Amino acid sequence: MKCPGQDSRYWKPGAIFEAECPKCGNKVEFFKDDTVRRCKKCGYRFLNPSLDFGCAAYCKYAEQCIGNLPPELVSQREDLLKDRVAIEMKRYFKNDFKRIGHATRVARYAEKIGKSEGGNLAVILAAAYLHDIGIKEAERKHQSNAVRFQEEEGPPVAKEILEKLGAPEGLIEEVCDVVGHHHHPRTEETVNFKCLYDADMITNLEEAHKQKPLSAGNLARLLEKAFLTKSGRELAKEVLPSGDEGIS
Repeated sequence: MKCPGQDSRYWKPGAIFEAECPKCGNKVEFFKDDTVRRCKKCGYRFLNPSLDFGCAAYCKYAEQCIGNLPPELVSQREDLLKDRVAIEMKRYFKNDFKRIGHATRVARYAEKIGKSEGGNLAVILAAAYLHDIGIKEAERKHQSNAVRFQEEEGPPVAKEILEKLGAPEGLIEEVCDVVGHHHHPRTEETVNFKCLYDADMITNLEEAHKQKPLSAGNLARLLEKAFLTKSGRELAKEVLPSGDEGIS
């Protein structure tokens, strides 16, 4: 079943129209529910300029409704997903501004590292916003926010949030896997995990330095051994303090 906006029974005059090919200017006939058409003159395939993809950008039933989603819309869905995950993370933590701030900083660094390393930003940013999402359940069930309890309790909460947002199954599985061991790298790790790990490391070092300044020697050793990506190491050098209280 199609939604009313795409069901021909609800169509009005103008539901069938012509659009100009962006490449050659030839007139191409579109039906209202066409997502794309190919120009018969030059062969260029382009999006329906009158189709409203607003709901399709986040609706998990979009593919059943309007067919295969064009690459442009898939990219738009991923951009919207990360923003909606951020909102759900803030709702979940409510007035726990310390944890909201931590997750937001991790996401900011993870995006920079992910762009440099060529990772999947939809996975990286969803994992960044949700990496510590198990803390509340860890404290409720175990009266502890120890890392092992965070990693144990995090994936079910992350999965519930991502399913609610209609995220793709493959993305949900990968994000939950990252959340479930985000402090414990395996022998072989994905680029997406490495980007999140390094972003979390930078944020944790920043926060630790504010509480108790780290010596230049300790920071230098951490930079040498603790990071999993070149981009993460380079970003850490930019972000972390230098001079007498930082890296010499």
